[in-house]
Amino acid sequence: MPDLTGKTIAFLATEGVEQIELTEPWAAVEQAGGTPKLLSVESGEVQAFHHLDKGDTFAVDALVADADATSYDGLVLPGGVANPDALRTDEDAVAFVREFVESGRPVAAICHAPWTLVEAEVVSGRRVTSWPSLQTDLRNAGADWVDEEVVVDGRLVTSRKPDDLPAFNDALVELFAG
Repeated sequence: MPDLTGKTIAFLATEGVEQIELTEPWAAVEQAGGTPKLLSVESGEVQAFHHLDKGDTFAVDALVADADATSYDGLVLPGGVANPDALRTDEDAVAFVREFVESGRPVAAICHAPWTLVEAEVVSGRRVTSWPSLQTDLRNAGADWVDEEVVVDGRLVTSRKPDDLPAFNDALVELFAG
C-alpha cells in the first residue's frame, strides 16, 4: 500500500456533503498514514448527509479563508449536491481550489465535486468524470468528460459516485503518495 506518512491532506466541504464521500476517503488517507484535515467556509461543524437524509456532523479544523494551500500535500473534494454547489459560490473556496490545482499538487474530486473545479476554471483540456448530470457543465468548461469509474489525468483524480469509492480511494492514495 502507498505510504502517506508525514503528509497532510485537506478535505474541503461544507453543509450538505455526502457523508460516505467524506468518511471513506478520510479513512483511506488515515490507513495509509496520512493526516486528514477538514476545511470549510464556516467554523464549527459540517452537517453531512446520506443523500437527502441528515447524517453525522464533523468538526472543522480550519477555515478555507485562513488556509495556506502550500501547507497541504493533497486535496479531496467530496460530493453531495449541496456541498459543491455552496463551495462554488464561495470566493475563498474557489481560490483555494484554483491555487491547489495550479500549484501542481494532487486533487481528488468525486460525484458533484467537479462543480467547484469548473468554477475555479481548472478543467479545460482535462479528462474527467463525475455524476452524469455534470457532464454538460464540465464539457462547457472545456473538459473531456467520460463515464468511467475513476479517471486519473496527471495530478487530478475524479470518480462518479459512492459505488466508485473503492477505486477512487485507491487512486487518490496512490496519487497523493507519489
